[in-house]
Amino acid sequence: MTAVETSTNRTMPADADSEPIKKKSMLGEIAKRFTRSKAGMLGLCVVIILVSMILLAPVITRYDYAFQDPANRFAYPSPQHIMGTDNFGRDIFTRLLYGGRISLMISLVSVVLSNFIGIALGSIAGYFGGWVDLTVMRLLDILMAIPSLILAIAISAALGSGTFNTILAISVSGIPYSMRMTRSTILSVKTNDFVEAARATGSKNFRIIVKHILPNSFAPVLVSATLLIGTNIMSISGLSFIGLGVQPPTPEWGSILAAGREFLRDFWPLIVFPSLCIFLTVFGFNLFGDGLRDAIDPRLKD
Repeated sequence: MTAVETSTNRTMPADADSEPIKKKSMLGEIAKRFTRSKAGMLGLCVVIILVSMILLAPVITRYDYAFQDPANRFAYPSPQHIMGTDNFGRDIFTRLLYGGRISLMISLVSVVLSNFIGIALGSIAGYFGGWVDLTVMRLLDILMAIPSLILAIAISAALGSGTFNTILAISVSGIPYSMRMTRSTILSVKTNDFVEAARATGSKNFRIIVKHILPNSFAPVLVSATLLIGTNIMSISGLSFIGLGVQPPTPEWGSILAAGREFLRDFWPLIVFPSLCIFLTVFGFNLFGDGLRDAIDPRLKD
């Protein structure tokens, strides 16, 4: 009896710690699968390098993005100005670094707002179903009937240009994508046994959604949010390029491109370097999002 009791007591701590160990092993397995993805690791490296340079802009460059040097206009890349100067003599490299701050800030804030609203509406529609789901989905159909960039242009044209209005326009245009993703995920999760067990114990609907369903639906939403960052940057640059986004003299990649389009034939740095920044940022976030998706659910790879 003593030996049996002793062996039983020894196994109890292992059973009590089985859930944390399982969670740690799951995160470790996701990280291991992600590191095996060459494309995902390349995207992560590109994102880390770009974000680090943008955040460390005051350390990397000694110029002010608004400083004008008329005597040094249209200077080609050199040791003093590694990407040249624009038509006002401003350092292009400095303006791209600070412009990246604006682009990333607007993109991240828009992703948070659109996902917050989309997750809330998608959760309500997917969990309750019936006429609630029907009403929400008809509203979603109306939004999805309009391409996201066209919707953002319409909102910006109605509200006016500026950073805050650009955030609102990009956020509204991203709601349908987040809402559809959340709804489809919740429809598959709410039929699981642990949801039925929560209902049987008398848990309220709000608690079931927040405590049980959303945590198990977070992975696909996280992946879609990562991919949406790159899409938002393209939309922000497009709005600024046509004059409906961030306005000069505030630097933003799209507005820098717009200022340089009239010098396309005569001075290539004003077009090439902003375009390269947009391309690398969208490319990096898309590769990172694809790698994260494959690491979280390898079945989606096929």
